This record gives sequence, C-alpha cells and structure tokens, in this order.
Amino acid sequence: MVSPILSNIYLDKLDKFVEEQLLPAYTHKERRARNRQYDRLIWTASQLRKQGEYEAAKQFRKQAQQLPSWDPNDPEYKRLHYVRYADDALLGYVGSKAEAEEIKHKLGEFLQDHLKLKLSEEKTLITHARTQRARFLGYEIAVQHQDTKHDRRKRRMTNGTVVLRLPTDVVKRKCAQYMRKGKPRHRPELLQDDDFTIIRRYQSEYRGLVQYYLPAQNVSQLWKLHWVMETSLIKTLADKHQVTMMPIVQKYKRSIQTPYGMMKCLEKVVERKGKKPLVARFGGIPLRQKPQAIIADHPFQISKPPERNELIKRLLADKCELCGATNDIEVHHIRKLADLQTGKGEKLPWMKIMSMRRRKTLVVCYECHRGIHAGRPLSRQA
Repeated sequence: MVSPILSNIYLDKLDKFVEEQLLPAYTHKERRARNRQYDRLIWTASQLRKQGEYEAAKQFRKQAQQLPSWDPNDPEYKRLHYVRYADDALLGYVGSKAEAEEIKHKLGEFLQDHLKLKLSEEKTLITHARTQRARFLGYEIAVQHQDTKHDRRKRRMTNGTVVLRLPTDVVKRKCAQYMRKGKPRHRPELLQDDDFTIIRRYQSEYRGLVQYYLPAQNVSQLWKLHWVMETSLIKTLADKHQVTMMPIVQKYKRSIQTPYGMMKCLEKVVERKGKKPLVARFGGIPLRQKPQAIIADHPFQISKPPERNELIKRLLADKCELCGATNDIEVHHIRKLADLQTGKGEKLPWMKIMSMRRRKTLVVCYECHRGIHAGRPLSRQA
C-alpha cells in the first residue's frame, strides 16, 4: 500500500518538530517527588514490626497501599511521549490538562503553517488515561490502576502500566457480519465451494483478526466471535449438504494439540497419493495474550469469493496446465497480475493463460516451472 509510505514522507517534518521542540519542552525532572504521607505510614509500620506489633504494622501497611508511593501531582515532573503510524499519531503526556491543550494547539499551528493540513477536532481528543481510553490503530490504550494486585514481595504490580485492549465494539461489529436478526447465519455465496475451501476461508478470516489483536490484554473476548463464526460455518456446510447441523459437527469435529493443551476445532483433510494431505481447519487458535506478537496489519474483511476454478481442485487434478504432464506437479506464483504487463513484445503462453484466467497461480510440472523462471520459451507448452 502506497498511502502509509506517502504519509511517512510528508509527515517527516512533523516528527522532527515533535522530537526537537515539543519533547524537550515538555519533559522535566528525572522522577516524581515522594509521597510524604505514604512514607510516614510505611515508616510507622516498620517501627511497629521492630516492636513485635505485627498486626498493627500490617494495618498501617494496608493503609499505605491505598496511596501512591510517588506524588502524582508533582508540578515539576513532566513527560511527553510520541508515536505515529502513517497519518495516525498518539501522544502520551504526564502533566496538567492545560498543558495538554497547549500541546494540541501547537501541533495544530504547525500542521496549518508548514504542512497545510488541518487538525481534525472530532478525532483529535484529549483523554484521561486512568478514567478513559484512547483509540490508536484499532486498539484501546489505557493505564491500569489496581491497588489489590500484588507481586510475590507484596508490592503493587499493575499501577501505571500502559496496556492495549481489544475494543468491545470491534467484537460486536465483526460478529454482526456473520449474523442476521441476532443469530449466526449461513453464507449462500460460499455454497458452490467444496467443504475444504469453505473451512479454510472461515479460518483465514478468523485467524487474521486474532493475530492482529494477540497483544491485547483481553484478546480472550474473541471467544464470542469464534462461537458466531463456528456456528455460521456449520450452518453453511449443513445448507450445502441439505442436512442438520449435528451430522456436520460429528463429521468434522476434531481435537488438536496446542501449546496450552488440547483444543477442539473443525477439520477437513484431503488425502493425496504420494504427497502430504491437505488440511483445512477452523479453530484451534489459543486466545492467549502475546505482548511480543508481530502484527500483520492486513485488512480483515468478508468479500464475495471470485467465480473461478478452485486451487484445491486444480491441485488434485495433478496435471500441468501448460503441457498436460502428470508428474512432478508444482505451483507457480506471481506477486500481482500487473507484473504480467511487460509492455514489450508478445506475452509468453503461460503469461497469457494467467492473464486470461485472472489468476496469480498456475499449476505446472517441474520442467515447465523451471522454464518459466529461466525466462525462455517452453517447447512443451500447449
């Protein structure tokens, strides 16, 4: 996609303005001042323990853990953080709301004067991180505060931690794509496909969303989408074979091993003579948070499947689509159909076939595949 690249080029001046002017101006002091009331309670608890009054010391420590150990309103402590992806930017600021308004005003002036861009008032919001949540790249950004969460040393472990969360409206909106009148529905546009392709299509749509939100703290909320999509899948297969849902469940229900134990899924296996079987599976993806997961930011969408021969049928035919050979069958891939538009001379026969069929794949034998990559005319081509 060209849009993010163009945004990065054009907004490079904005990055420099923030890094060279705003960040130094709104970053002061190494750390916050200590909370004196908290320190007094901790000191009192320590003295009581030395005197053997453990119960009283415990009560004072409990009182202390209702207070922050550092002064959250230290006027001299300021921090500004900045992150941008394409035209979507997020600034995190530790300071007063008046200063946050000032930063927003300076950004608006810079965009207007130097880049001829106008700051959107509807999308440019100032939110309180502890009581509200900011939206960035489809995530909710929040700051945790829970005095009852402790580590092994009885210290509070979550306060002040920035977390990513899956928005509730995302789950609701995705579920709605597979529902009608509040219930999961079948998808009539897939009825012409075979069972393998239908299951694989559902899995690719589900896996794409799960992979994107794996870093979210509450990624487990996608269980509802899994149930809706699984029910929709079963209804689609049942409608295709004109049976009830139970025979489909009994036919395709499987249990597979995952890093977190056994999980149930729907699985279709296509056996191939002398080759590994083809496996299509829906489910079997643990909804466990992975903070270091690599996000593939491909769009998650439902589209009508193209009306063309299915790749699975072409593979099972075990026949070269150029010369008709039936041994050493492979698949030739191209990145995009536009690559076939050479603009010089007549296209080779394999290019003509792919252009005519609007396919980015071509099932060929080993000899034809080697000839394609060598860029020479193929004597065996039909």
